[in-house]
Formats: sequence, C-alpha cells, structure tokens
Amino acid sequence: MKPNNLVEMLHRTVERFPDKNVFMWKEKGTYQHMTYVEFWEKIFCAASGLAQLGIGMGDKVAIISNSNPMWGTTDFAAASIGAVSVPVYPTLPADQVAYTLKNGDVRVAVVEDKEQYEKVKAGDAELEAIVMMYPGESQERAEENFSFSELEAMGKEHPLEDWEDTWRAFGRDQLATIIHTSGTTGNPKGVMLTHGNFLSNVEAVQFWLIELLPDDLTLSYLPLSHVFERMAGHYMPLSVGTTIAYAESINTIQENLVEVRPTVLTSVPRLFEKVYAMVWDEINQGTAIKQKIFKWAVSVGEERYEHYLNARTDEMIKQTAMPKDLFRKWKWADRLVFQKVKEKLGGRLRGMVSGGGTLNPELARFFWAIDLPLLEGYGLTETSPVVTTNPMTHAKAGTVGRVLPNLDVKTADDGEVLVRGPSIMKGYYKNPEATEKDFDGDWFKTGDIGRLDEEGYLKIIDRKKRLLVLSTGKNVAPQPIENAISESMYISNAVIFGEKQKYVICLVNPDFENLIPWAKRQGIETDSTEEICRYHHVKELIERRVEQHSEGVASFEKPKKVVIAGKEWTVDDGELTPKLSLRLNVIKEKYRELIEETYGEDFVDDRKETVTAGDG
Repeated sequence: MKPNNLVEMLHRTVERFPDKNVFMWKEKGTYQHMTYVEFWEKIFCAASGLAQLGIGMGDKVAIISNSNPMWGTTDFAAASIGAVSVPVYPTLPADQVAYTLKNGDVRVAVVEDKEQYEKVKAGDAELEAIVMMYPGESQERAEENFSFSELEAMGKEHPLEDWEDTWRAFGRDQLATIIHTSGTTGNPKGVMLTHGNFLSNVEAVQFWLIELLPDDLTLSYLPLSHVFERMAGHYMPLSVGTTIAYAESINTIQENLVEVRPTVLTSVPRLFEKVYAMVWDEINQGTAIKQKIFKWAVSVGEERYEHYLNARTDEMIKQTAMPKDLFRKWKWADRLVFQKVKEKLGGRLRGMVSGGGTLNPELARFFWAIDLPLLEGYGLTETSPVVTTNPMTHAKAGTVGRVLPNLDVKTADDGEVLVRGPSIMKGYYKNPEATEKDFDGDWFKTGDIGRLDEEGYLKIIDRKKRLLVLSTGKNVAPQPIENAISESMYISNAVIFGEKQKYVICLVNPDFENLIPWAKRQGIETDSTEEICRYHHVKELIERRVEQHSEGVASFEKPKKVVIAGKEWTVDDGELTPKLSLRLNVIKEKYRELIEETYGEDFVDDRKETVTAGDG
C-alpha cells in the first residue's frame, strides 16, 4: 500500500534501513554521518520541541537555511504535528524575507546562523520564536530565541505521547508546505502543496526516470527551498533509503564530487554548463594531438548515442547491439577520454538530472556522448514540480521528455502547456484571484509555450509572455537563443531584446570568473569588471562568442548588436532570483536607457557593433 503522507513514507524507510546513513555533511573539513534511525529520533525531539513552542495543526514554520540535516529535521518535524513549512531562500535580502514571513503567516522561524537571524530581525514580521541552527558564541540571547539543540532538548524533556497516532491520521490532502515562487515579475505567490502532491510526484518520477536504489548516493547542492531539490534530491532519495551527501557550496562542487563519489546528481543547467565549459577549456589549452583524440572520442560517443536513439524501446535496445566496429572504437574512446572526465566527477555517476531551467540540446548530447547520461525534465513549483522527464532508457536530447504516467498534458490553441493530475497545487495561499486566473477548469496553465512531438516528447519553446514580435512581423523565441549563447565559458547570462524593433540585440553579462584570467593573459591588468569590458579585445571576444553560439538560428533571430553589462548580476542586486533565474523586468529597467540608445544608433545589417554598459 502507498503511504498516506510524507512522514509515513519516511517511517517505512527507517524501519527497513535503521542503521544505514541518511545524510553526509561537512564540518571542520570532514564529512560527518547520520543514520536513518538517528534522523527519526531527531525528528521526534524537534516535533516535541515545536509543540512546546505552541506549534500545532496548520501553524506555519519558516526554514531559512542552506541545506543540512537540520533542514530536513525541521521539515518532517513540522509535518508530523500537522504544521506547515514555509521555506525561504537563504540568499534573499531582508525585505523579501519579511514579505515571505508575513504573507505566509509564519509564527516560528528556524534559521541557519546569525546572518539569517539578523535578516529576520531587520524585518517587520511578528514572530513568536526564532530557532537558530548554528548560534555561535557571540549571539545575544532573548527570551524568544533558542538554539536548535535547545529545541531538541525541550522535546526530550516533554516528549509527545500521541505523536505516532497524530501523523498516521494525516491523509494525502494534508497541507505540507507553502513555497513562494521566485517572483521574476511582481511579488512572490505562496504555492500550497500537499503531502499527496509530493508523494504522487515521487512515485511517478521513480517509475519513469532513474530508479533510485538504497545503494545509491546522491550529492545535493541546491537549496532545499528549491522545489526541484526538495522533491528529487530529498523526498525521492528518502523514500527508498538512498544516502544524501550535501556539497559545501557551488564553488566546492568539483572537490565534493571527488570526495563523496555520488552515483546520481540532480542540478539546474548552470552546473552542467560550467562543467562543459571547464572540460572544453582544458582541452583547448592542450596539445594538438590531445585535442584531436578528444574530438575523435566525442564523435564516437555521438555515433553511439545516435545508435541508442534509433532503438526506441527496451526490447529494441536489447536486440540492437552496437556494431562490432563501433563497439571497439567506443571502448578505446572510453579508456582514453571518457574515464578521465568521469573520474573528475567522482567516477561513479550513472545518471544526472537537469531541472529548473532549459538545457541546451548540444550540451545534453555532449554528456551522453562521453557516457554521462544527462536527463532533462520540466516542471514548476505549482506542479510539485515534475511534469515531464526523459526516461533513462529513452532519453531524447532537445526535449524535456515524456509526460509522467499519472499526469495529463495538452497544449492550448496558442501553444500554452496545460497540465492536470494529482501533483497540481492546492492553490495560491490567500490569493484566490491568482488561483482562478491560472486554472482553466481542472487544467493548470503553465505559462509556457510548448509542442508535443509524434513520440509524445515535449519541447518547451519559451515563456508565453516572452515571445518577441518584431516590427517586421517575425516572431522570436528568446530562450533557445539565450541558452545557446550562455553556453560560452565567457558568458554567464544573455538576454535577447527586440519587441516591436526591426532586429534583436543581445545584452550579455560576462562570466567574470573566466573572463578576468583571459584578460590578464592578454595583458589587461585590472580586476575591475567594468574596466575590463571597455577593452577592445574583450569586446571582440564577447562579440565573437555571441556570433559563434547563435550560428544555428534564423537570420532574423541573430543579434545584430551586442551590449555588455560590466557588472556581475546577483541575487542581492535584484537581477537574479534565488534559483538564479533572470528577473527580466529588473534587467530591462536597469538597462533601459542603454537599450534605447543602442536601437537609436545607425547600423549596417551585416556588421556587428558592441556597446558596453558604462561607456561614454
């Protein structure tokens, strides 16, 4: 029988694997371990402690922290007593934290450290208690402040007597969490997701994607406030007894991959783009023979992938063995090239999953070619989140996969993707108008334009609101062009503009982590990002990369001019959401004058010009 709620799901795993490691996390340079039974005991103590703070059925508990075992402990502890978790991205500034706490009617906040504590105190949200995971020695104490260890100690001293009866009584309709959308436009909306929403998604993805096993070890680096990580990197592994290792940060991801040697990795496209750029940068700096061998190996891998694509069913794959000549070439390519690349990623990856954004098809094909299966999926916070995914045995690069077996998907007359099924949200918290607007009967309107191919694979074209109509009448979908341009190791983000204009232009935010060392090799001795972007050599480099990476698009879709933003885009400055999506309205407003000035200049159609933000 299927579990009735998330707590029961975890309890079943604890009974099966009590002494198996559930979490690995780094403290003082060394990875620590926690077993499933220890995790369960901590959940019980934290639940009892929350009850002592007056938290019960329907009360809201915020979690403001990077991923660590206490995040999951708080989440399950709150769920086990009928409370509702309200995750908050730890990168959000104080005013946005305050908005989320107030909009979510939060009574108690569990924060990571003093930095997050100060954010909460700086806002005007009225809280009854703040619990700090890592309080430090210098933290000023107030009556309503507690450390996480004190919360657990309260629970041990006053254990709940009817705890198991409480959580066993919850059904799938029980509200589990309110996740506030990133808010690329306007204020975030609180998405209400039930236990059943998540469970139905876990069950369908486990059936359809990489079948996680108890022997697997996943590496988690996305924040658990991200719905994709919450489901695919947290609930899904916990449902089968997988061990979850937490990376220290995105900056230490390569080191952590080698340390923990995961078998499965879930991420947003940006990580795979960085790995791709890193691999090619190393190859391009190598000898001519090294480059030749690598490119030969990739071509062999691509041939193998094409062979795989032609076998569209499991039975066909079994019956259609690789030709002997291809098999021999692939074995040599694997020995000479692929194994070395895979060792830098830990050496044990059997599958990687990309979500939370659109992946460049060429990048996906590259990873398949080097024998690192990269499976792209699609979903939204409102869908808990996965709607489609590429199954391990039938992955089709360039698509976001097939519809999960317990969901229905169709496209409206204008191409908008509509979804219905058990993982669709309950609605937006305290916002019935927005809820009504986003539904057509029982069909949820995703706001994305997509197309289902003859084999039932979905291809996302762009956001409905983002399609550009040029003054010539041509329609341009910016996202595929932006994704292709951002594939360059010297470009962090690209934004295409052109609404009601004769042509499109590209606003580029360079990847300064790679651009500054390149500039120094050209004799440019400055660490100022704005100064670097004024140099002719740098402008030429960015312009050339935009040209190269947009080669495959129609002539009217190719940027005629390139604008360089000489300052790194960040969450704090408002250009990026916490999950690193672009806040297009903010970017457009910040660069409005420069964009208008660029369109106002004379130009020649077949000649590119580069304008740098800050140039006089």
